[in-house]
Amino acid sequence: MSETQTLDKVRALVAPIVGDLQLDLYDLEFRGGTLRITIDTPVGSTAGVDLDTIALATRLIGREFDHHDPVPGHYTLEVTSPGLERTLRTPQHFQRELGKVVALRLRDTTNADRRVQGVLTAADDQSVTIRPDVDIHGSADERTVPYTQIDRARTVFTWGPAPKPGKARAATRSRTTNAATKKESAR
Repeated sequence: MSETQTLDKVRALVAPIVGDLQLDLYDLEFRGGTLRITIDTPVGSTAGVDLDTIALATRLIGREFDHHDPVPGHYTLEVTSPGLERTLRTPQHFQRELGKVVALRLRDTTNADRRVQGVLTAADDQSVTIRPDVDIHGSADERTVPYTQIDRARTVFTWGPAPKPGKARAATRSRTTNAATKKESAR
């Protein structure tokens, strides 16, 4: 059985389970003896997939695989979420992330930069369009890149501003003092 046939069988078994949990099947990969099933919350959800949901999905999928044995031979089942900085491999992955910052590493670059980072403004079945942060020439023109030119792609998570020095420590000290004062007045 080919890898494509195996993944099609796995997809047919996993999709209804993931759908019943009100999640999306983000990706399937079978590499090096590991079957990785990536699940995610529906597009537009503010929360991600938590560990309890991943554990439940793993149990349900494992039980289904025990009955149907879709993968020949020995393998390791891994059920995971795509994480904060998620890998983008298919047109559907890119389409889910419109409006977010992405980083691309390109294949054959003769006259262009090998790395592009910016806001993903469009994605269809053939290419993506990125509005770069600013390239080395100072230009921020949108750039369309065909999928065939993309070696690797991922979303970029931007952390919020760091707390001002001393503020976090002062807040902790204040909470500790307030808790001690409440205990004293309770006596």
